[in-house]
Amino acid sequence: MDLALQQYIKPELLVLVLVLYLLGKGCKRSRWIQDEDIPLCLGLIGIVLALLWVVGTSAVMDVQQGCMALFTAVVQGILTAGASVYCHQLIKQSGCNARTRSKTHSAQSYK
Repeated sequence: MDLALQQYIKPELLVLVLVLYLLGKGCKRSRWIQDEDIPLCLGLIGIVLALLWVVGTSAVMDVQQGCMALFTAVVQGILTAGASVYCHQLIKQSGCNARTRSKTHSAQSYK
């Protein structure tokens, strides 16, 4: 998975995956954001943070460069948010499966 991430997400923006993961955990605990809205929120936050990085690291001199910077920020923001949600699901499901297996195993051992 690491190789695939580096092919599509700029290496400098890989830290956004962790940042968005932590923000997602915070959103999950909040009462104002419903669970189904968390990926959308992370996508928007990812786009804004990626836009800040793109504008801060590149010279935007004309409309074409501005459009390219905006496109890059949108794509990178969506990819980092998607990777964050994917990591969350991997962690959630691997932990859930381990608990389910241990409960099943302990229930079977008492039979």
